[in-house]
Amino acid sequence: MGFWTLFEVASMPILQMLLISVLGALMATNYFNILHSDTRKSLNKIVFVVFTPSITFASLTKTVTLDDIISWWFMPINIGLTFLVGGILGWLVVKILKPEVHLEGLIIATCSTGNLGNLLLLVIPAICKEDGSPFGDHGICASVGLSYVSFSMAVGGFYIWTYTYHLIRSSSLKFKAIKAENALKKPNMDLLDANEKSHLLQHDDTENQMSKVCEVSSWSKIARTLNKIVEELLAPPTIAAILGLIFGSITWLKNLIIGSNAPLRVIQDTVKVLGDGTIPCITLILGGNLTQGLKKAKVKPMIIIAVVFVRYIFSPLLGIFVLKAASKFGFLAADPLYKFVLMIQYTLPPAMNIGTMTQLFDVAQEECSVLFLWTYLAAAFALTIWSTIFMWLLF
Repeated sequence: MGFWTLFEVASMPILQMLLISVLGALMATNYFNILHSDTRKSLNKIVFVVFTPSITFASLTKTVTLDDIISWWFMPINIGLTFLVGGILGWLVVKILKPEVHLEGLIIATCSTGNLGNLLLLVIPAICKEDGSPFGDHGICASVGLSYVSFSMAVGGFYIWTYTYHLIRSSSLKFKAIKAENALKKPNMDLLDANEKSHLLQHDDTENQMSKVCEVSSWSKIARTLNKIVEELLAPPTIAAILGLIFGSITWLKNLIIGSNAPLRVIQDTVKVLGDGTIPCITLILGGNLTQGLKKAKVKPMIIIAVVFVRYIFSPLLGIFVLKAASKFGFLAADPLYKFVLMIQYTLPPAMNIGTMTQLFDVAQEECSVLFLWTYLAAAFALTIWSTIFMWLLF
């Protein structure tokens, strides 16, 4: 496969997303006023509760088996390493550049969380079907590639809807707490004129209450932490991934909904139809947020440059080192396509679900759109260059 052919194959899915984003941006303008702020929030909730769980469940039940899960044991570790490497690099970016509080979680999330599902669903089959593909028969390559991508999407979903979800949620809570604290610090002249004796009388009671509060605080923190973990694990996409893995790995359950003679095949068909709406809706929302972001967002150029460098230079280089070491120790399956998918996981632009989360928690939506704009524009070139390097290393 020549360089320019590979460039065309790798850049087409990105260009498709950019074109749909432009459509979403036009629909959100005052001239059309179709995809305004309230509409985007409502649509985003539908994506979170219906569309994303549907595409996750439909992909897993159809393409993943128990044998696949066992033989691909290194993929969950590899995806975890992409989050770890990106998270550490993102944390360094935050410490060095010192952005505003509400951007800290977003920066770490965009550095650590790649588009492990939607983009790979487009890129891998496209590369397989291209004439001259080094991965063998087009049909077999596309089928096996979709299995890899589906498993990647499921495992990535666990990380995204736990780790990344926690990052954005914590950032939102921290930002709102600071805003509330600043509002309380504003002086009230009526209270300043009040009798100071009332404050002195309350002082002793406050000291007595503080000792009781300290005893309870440690247990309440543990309870709150466990509650947050449960909430994040019960997110609809995570539940869908768990159910998809169960139905995909247990043969008799799979036969109930998969296949032309399956008695409950209408369920799988219905879920697939719903799942097909995920990518267009997420991309339209991204474009709609972009119009607002370009007008209001203030993202320092150095932050954009840092995120692009982390995603497309440092992460892929570290990924090559990790996978070379894993291959040397015999941790990887022999299939070159499997190794290629593992490598490309270090080179992807940020997951579009980050935009879903910023919308859900109403934090850094505009800034997220601006970061997405530049990272996805850079991805058209970065994916092509790194795909060429990865294939050269494999073949």
